[in-house]
Amino acid sequence: MTNQEKYDQAFIEIFGITTDILTDDFAYQAIPEWDSVGHMGLIAELEDLFDIMMETEDIIEFGSYGEGKKILEKYSVEI
Repeated sequence: MTNQEKYDQAFIEIFGITTDILTDDFAYQAIPEWDSVGHMGLIAELEDLFDIMMETEDIIEFGSYGEGKKILEKYSVEI
């Protein structure tokens, strides 16, 4: 499974969505499931998938699907 597939799958599993909603503009609170609890679930899933530990600032700034890809680059995860 590629990093892109892992990244997409995390969103799909945590939020119960389909891939067609995954655009760079898909953002925090765009759906009811992406609330603060859902956000932390997503972060935990991504940390497990990519074997990383995000800094608090990055967790806060992770506000969209597109922004998340940029943040993961800081941890040497190429999406």
